[in-house]
Amino acid sequence: MRKVILFFGALILLMSFKALNHNDKKSFWGGFTSIQIDTLFQDKISIRAIVIDKNKIWYGADNSRFGYYDLDKKEKFEDRIYRDTLNLEFRSIAQNSQSVFLLSVGNPALLYQVSKKTQKVKLVYKEVHEKVFYDSMQFWNDKEGIAIGDPTEDTFSIIVTRDGGETWTKILSDKLPTNAEGEAAFAASNSNIVIKGNDTWLVSGGKKARVFYSPDKAKTWKVIETPIVQGKAMTGIFTADFYDAKHGFIAGGDYELPNKKTDNKAFTTDGGNTWKLIGQEMGFGYASCVQYVPGGNGKEIICVGSEGIQYSQNGGENWTQLSTDSKLFTIRFVNRNTAIAAGHNKVIRIRFK
Repeated sequence: MRKVILFFGALILLMSFKALNHNDKKSFWGGFTSIQIDTLFQDKISIRAIVIDKNKIWYGADNSRFGYYDLDKKEKFEDRIYRDTLNLEFRSIAQNSQSVFLLSVGNPALLYQVSKKTQKVKLVYKEVHEKVFYDSMQFWNDKEGIAIGDPTEDTFSIIVTRDGGETWTKILSDKLPTNAEGEAAFAASNSNIVIKGNDTWLVSGGKKARVFYSPDKAKTWKVIETPIVQGKAMTGIFTADFYDAKHGFIAGGDYELPNKKTDNKAFTTDGGNTWKLIGQEMGFGYASCVQYVPGGNGKEIICVGSEGIQYSQNGGENWTQLSTDSKLFTIRFVNRNTAIAAGHNKVIRIRFK
């Protein structure tokens, strides 16, 4: 690794270097240059859905498992939800002040409410359909939440709660935009839904890669085209995040060509009305999860996926590889310098330096 430091007076420090994947990257003073990783626990497990509740990291996993890791006590709690002979996989997780909610993929779709206080489990929604497959779930506030699934008819499957998760109702197809043939979503990291206030964005993939936007908590919708790669079953937008109501980032690519670094990253500065490609031939190929760095002014982004842990300081134009670990599926920040990531057989804490 070759590093060149140029001084312009006493104020500007610019470092440019050759990264592991041989892409030219830029790193500016004040950003992250390295990470420290602490393994919280390891197991034979696949985790694509995590949520941070103060000192606890809740997770949904495969083999009917869910649980949390207590950062203060350094202890793990884990349990299984038994439903007949079904082997459930929870790829969606969300929370309000009292409960954590877990939603399984596949048929039947089962949504469980778990008490944070007692860990008591209650089934609050069930959907049986040969095409049912839910991808992501979030709450707007303590009472109202949303989950998105692949189409069972010609629109996304969208269920909402208005009573704190006690009951869930599926929105009728005639109230939703029509999906294109072969357009669905990916349950890669529980980041298909992004919420800021009352604003909601859903992202799609497959034959089309679009953004579905609602200004009023799923009552009305509009659809925006994006330049992200599309046209095949495993192409499109896999993950999204918004820094605020105006600045957002979408990423994905082609799952079957994980090292292809073009047409897989785009940003918006107008709340998702328009999207522009960025970082062509730079950084990562297939992206599983992107998240804005808290306090980064909408410029600092972390990605986990095929190229390990990648970091951008300039809104996605240039990227620095901080780790080559390609087995992480999802990541969430605790604060500016600390994040939790999970994936194949582990949950880790990342300290950014």
